[in-house]
Amino acid sequence: MALTQTDREAERGRIARHVLELVKVRGAEVPWTVAMAESGLARARFETLFADYDDLFDAVAQLWLAPHMAVMEEVLASNLPPQRKMYEFFRRRFVISKERFREDPAFFTTICEMGAANLERVRSYVDLADHYLCELIAEAQADGFFAGLEIDEALSLINQMISNYTLPDAIIYIGDKLTEQKLARIVDTMFIGLSGEAGSDAAGVNTLKVAS
Repeated sequence: MALTQTDREAERGRIARHVLELVKVRGAEVPWTVAMAESGLARARFETLFADYDDLFDAVAQLWLAPHMAVMEEVLASNLPPQRKMYEFFRRRFVISKERFREDPAFFTTICEMGAANLERVRSYVDLADHYLCELIAEAQADGFFAGLEIDEALSLINQMISNYTLPDAIIYIGDKLTEQKLARIVDTMFIGLSGEAGSDAAGVNTLKVAS
């Protein structure tokens, strides 16, 4: 019997969760044949759900990154002032990654290795995060921040300044040196001084407090 779209998505999600559990237990990326064998499904049924390994990886990546997507969209939809909004946009994702790493460093490291090995498969999520960040930059510019900068230029500068808080691998290598307090200072500094205008007194107030 053909699956409805709802049933198909539910089954894909179930298998993606199972694959993540297998990765956690085995400490390595799970091959297509193993995922199929461990799914409890006949090959034909499995192939109706996942056309190939890339399709399976997409489902796993979607599951793993869903909390990050949710907090970005939540922040984007909020009425926070631009400075706080930018901070929360980065902080909430950083907290998710930090907590995952502390819970199981080996599993977290394996997931990072999978992402690096399948970079093209996760690029769409990076692009979406950049799209959301561009919206935040535009909102901030409407309030007088980042004066004289094109949105793409501000995007590049901000990503480089904040990369240790968005690249999950950074947590593996520098760990406790990354803090919400430091992130708040970085965001404050961006809003105070990031401008394309010579001699600009770009507005910014050092008022960020770490959320309790």
